[in-house]
This record gives sequence, C-alpha cells and structure tokens, in this order.
Amino acid sequence: MITLLNGDYWGKEEILVQMESDEFYYGHLNKNALSSSSLKTLLKSPKSYRYIMKYGNNLDTPALRQGKLFHWMVLEPHKIDKIHFIDVASKTNKLYKEALTSHDEVYLEKEKMEAERLTDALLRNEAALKLLNKSEFEVPAIEMIQGFAVRGKADILKGDHLIDLKTSNELSTFRYSAEKYGYDLQAYIYKNLFKASKVTFLVIDKGSCDIGIFEASDEFIERGKDKFRQGIDLYKYFFVEDNDIDQYVMRGIL
Repeated sequence: MITLLNGDYWGKEEILVQMESDEFYYGHLNKNALSSSSLKTLLKSPKSYRYIMKYGNNLDTPALRQGKLFHWMVLEPHKIDKIHFIDVASKTNKLYKEALTSHDEVYLEKEKMEAERLTDALLRNEAALKLLNKSEFEVPAIEMIQGFAVRGKADILKGDHLIDLKTSNELSTFRYSAEKYGYDLQAYIYKNLFKASKVTFLVIDKGSCDIGIFEASDEFIERGKDKFRQGIDLYKYFFVEDNDIDQYVMRGIL
C-alpha cells in the first residue's frame, strides 16, 4: 500500500499504472510524493520547496530544455513528433510566443539540431549502445521509504542494472557535478526504488560529444543515504510537525 503525502491510499500496482501518464507523474505526484528532485530542493532551501509546492516551478533554462529534448530523442523518440519546432533566433521572437499559444511544447530549430548532434554521438558509441540495448526506458517506481511515498523514473533499466542519462559541460569535472547536483542522493533513492545491484551514469559532454560511464561506488551511495535522511528530517520538521519555517537557519563553519 502506498500512502501519498496528501493522505490518499493507492494499491502498488494501481498507482504504477497511473504513473505511466506524464500528467499524473509530473503533476499529481509532484506535490504528493517525494523524489530526488524535491529532496534536493529541501536540502538547498525548505522555503524554496514550500514555494514550489504552492506556486509551481516555472524554470525553463537552456540547460534544462536541452537535457529534456536530448532525453526524448534517445529514450522516447515518439515524443519528438508532438513537439513544434520553429526556426527563429530566440524565444523572445514574436512567432515563438505565438506558437506557445497553440502548442504544448515549442522548441527552436537550433535546439533541435543541438540535441540531434548529441543523440547521434551517443548512438554511435558502442559502449553506450551496449547499455541501451535490450533495456527498458522511462520505468516508473514508487515505494514507502522511512514512512513516506518516494517516486522515481529510471531512464534505462537493464535487468537490475540502473543507468541514468546525463549531459555535462565537461566530463573531467563530472565527479564534482555529481556532488553539486546531488546525483549521490538520486543514486541512493533509485537503488532502493528499483532494487538495483548497480547504478551507472551514462554521460555525454555537450561540447566535445565525448562519452563517460561512471559507476556509483558504495561510498557514493552512502553519501546519498545521508542526504536522504537529512532531507526527510527537514520535511518532517517543517511540513509534518509544522514548525515555523521562518526560523530555519543553515549553519556551518568556514
């Protein structure tokens, strides 16, 4: 039995079927289940988490757009047919803004070309193809962890081997990016959600198109476990016990 944050009860198989819907997964569950993204936000700022849960997150940065389009091209190419591409210089163009009124997803042609460049490079690489072949893509999961519903979606699931697709500005600094962006927390959560024996990050350098394959070590997973506990503690303190969030202070020694 899965108990969502709003108190709703779901049978495990029943909710997994619903999670195939993007609207349910990214809409309803965004507010009513925890995830690696929401816990990262909590760890960064409980106030930011509260704001996003109340008003939504309208971030549409170039990096996020590029990552989303690249993921679709590699893992869910059927979604590309539903995207409206427009050949203008920028999103400030009048024609782009007009297209937004009649299409759910609008991208620039130059964004499409960039995503195609990355996709082509990835699919030419034999090591990457080995991870992709005979795998399932975009597999949802949800579990009760420490008493809370936690959701996730595996980019690539090859038996009990979980592979997450990432883009990077520079492969040589990916280890630091993994710490900065909380990939250790994501790895811990996904390892538990999917009962994975191994978690791997398949990474492409956005500049050179070089491919990186990084395995999550036990130490990396353990750091993610610590962050998970901290995130859960913050959620309990401010959103279950309803303590005054305005009294939150981040403390440290420099």
